[in-house]
Amino acid sequence: MTHTSARTRIHAEPLTCTLGAELHGVQLGDAARDDALFAEIKQLLLRHKVLFLRDQDMTRAEHVAFASRLGPLEDHPVLGSDPDHPGLVRIYKDLDSRPEHYENALHCDATWREHPPMGAVLRCVETPEVGGDTIWVDMAEAYRRLPDHIRAQIADLRARHSIEASFGAVMTTDQRHRLKARYPDPEHPVVRTHPETGEKILFVNAFTTHLVNHHTPQNVRFGQDHAPGASLLLNYLISQAAIPEYQVRWRWTPNSVAIWDNRSTQHYAVQDYWPAVRKMERAGVAGDRPC
Repeated sequence: MTHTSARTRIHAEPLTCTLGAELHGVQLGDAARDDALFAEIKQLLLRHKVLFLRDQDMTRAEHVAFASRLGPLEDHPVLGSDPDHPGLVRIYKDLDSRPEHYENALHCDATWREHPPMGAVLRCVETPEVGGDTIWVDMAEAYRRLPDHIRAQIADLRARHSIEASFGAVMTTDQRHRLKARYPDPEHPVVRTHPETGEKILFVNAFTTHLVNHHTPQNVRFGQDHAPGASLLLNYLISQAAIPEYQVRWRWTPNSVAIWDNRSTQHYAVQDYWPAVRKMERAGVAGDRPC
């Protein structure tokens, strides 16, 4: 069902039965300056988890201003940010850059932080004529549809997340060790609670390396229950994000924008377009400690 606001005339068109809605009749540059308009978009974000808009002819300053209404922005320790607009990360894949593979994995942004991002606002600057789509996944729905015995088994489990094992993998040993010293592997619950909606969320992804409290008498009868038993369980949980019924896929056009709740979703940037050029700009919003 399409949601329409009488005051702002925003039309929110759901894109799947699970998550994602395309907004019509609104410019984010205006929402950066209008409290009521922003508040309505925020409520739609909580409802649909990822919002999409086309033809958003906004400046970088307006991009940053809108994202900043969601919370403080943060730099990326590897990618950096635009020198004139702190917190705005340029994700440019062109002929002068090699293909990178940190995006084409199902992941929740920066869970290798103690406080992973709350969300992000991503704008398309340039995209291939065909290809370069992005997929988002509803991890609250993934949790809800787990078998009952799995939900019971993982209720109190915790896991480690690592920047060293992902971004650090292409670095020299010294660089990798310095990166890990700056961002020690945090421990997060396997099931987190959304701080605003109260939803339970399956919170493991491509940055998750291992379960930290699985080796107990209740879970481990013999060593094989721990290794490979614990890693098989983790792999099963991570694999839930690949289920199409939990996903929405967005085809980019220049000046289209996606806004997502990083606490309840994962995403995957499809790298099927090389050597075509794809240029994106993202403002990441700082978040809280998962619990």
